[in-house]
Amino acid sequence: MSTSYQIASIPGDGIGPEVVSATIQVVEKLAKTLGTFQINFTHIPWGTNYYKEHGRYLSEDALTTLRKYDAGLFGAVGDPDVPDHISLWGLLLAIRGPLQLYANVRPVRTFPGTKCPLNTATGGIDWMLVRENSEGEYSGQGGRSHVGQPWEAATEVAIFTRVGIERIIRFAFETAQSRPRKHLTVVTKSNSMRNGMVLWDEIAASVAKDFPDVTWDKMLVDAMTVRMVWKPESIDTIVGTNLHMDILSDLAAALAGSIGIAPSSNLDPTRKNPSLFEPVHGSAFDIIGKGIANPVGTFWSAAEMLTWLGEKDASAKLMQCIENVCAAGILTPDLGGSSSTQGVVDAVCSEIEKLKA
Repeated sequence: MSTSYQIASIPGDGIGPEVVSATIQVVEKLAKTLGTFQINFTHIPWGTNYYKEHGRYLSEDALTTLRKYDAGLFGAVGDPDVPDHISLWGLLLAIRGPLQLYANVRPVRTFPGTKCPLNTATGGIDWMLVRENSEGEYSGQGGRSHVGQPWEAATEVAIFTRVGIERIIRFAFETAQSRPRKHLTVVTKSNSMRNGMVLWDEIAASVAKDFPDVTWDKMLVDAMTVRMVWKPESIDTIVGTNLHMDILSDLAAALAGSIGIAPSSNLDPTRKNPSLFEPVHGSAFDIIGKGIANPVGTFWSAAEMLTWLGEKDASAKLMQCIENVCAAGILTPDLGGSSSTQGVVDAVCSEIEKLKA
């Protein structure tokens, strides 16, 4: 008897509706072909259009609504008509924090159809990046005073808690432990940030004692950017703060070949709340409606979602189908191809059809 999953579809803004629609076609095709699980997507219209109509990005019962689902598939947030800090805090961060989706996980590797721009990465890139996703520099604490005056002041307060740091570092060690190399790099900036970052260092050293089979090192974030470029082979799993890993993960995706295919998972490792899966490419308003948005980042995010739900075999088969299509040169223009979004969808669905054999 197959398991049935209820998924919240939140396309959001820009090309979000295009890539989410594309992904739903592929995942439903996979479920129907394999017959080992069932999946039902429910559309939720939160985003900038909802904001313009209702004055808020989420419905008042948003968290209660989301908790009815096994997971969420998210498209993008951001619109030229609304300042980014309003849209981000109104939608995505309004979900991550209250649902305690404290682990943002981004697999990064050189993918078929992409070329790693690093000549130092002779064997390509295969990294796993773990980002603290609920506090730190994005805690939303601070304010502005004397607005408009020459002496105007603004504060942005980073909050680091022992429980927040320990749970993400422990999750990162577990992630590293599950990978063949069993190696973790802890990224901080404890030479100049002498409170929160020193606490990170102390907790990392303490948690490491519980993982004797995992080798680990620590690096300052600025030095880490250099290491990513000059010694990519020395890296496997990386963990860091909300801000630091926000930046490093985009750099990592670009170094691997394309941010257009990069996936991410916003996880609640306790599984008390549904986790949220999204591509990292953003709303890309410059190509909205042109039918050329790259759906691979959302496909890969959906594969991560299937793994999280326990459908590891289905996830692996989906990834193989996606890789076959990319390796065959069926790519959107951002990867140097000439295919449309739907063209990639159709090609992946054709690969899925072959799984019947």
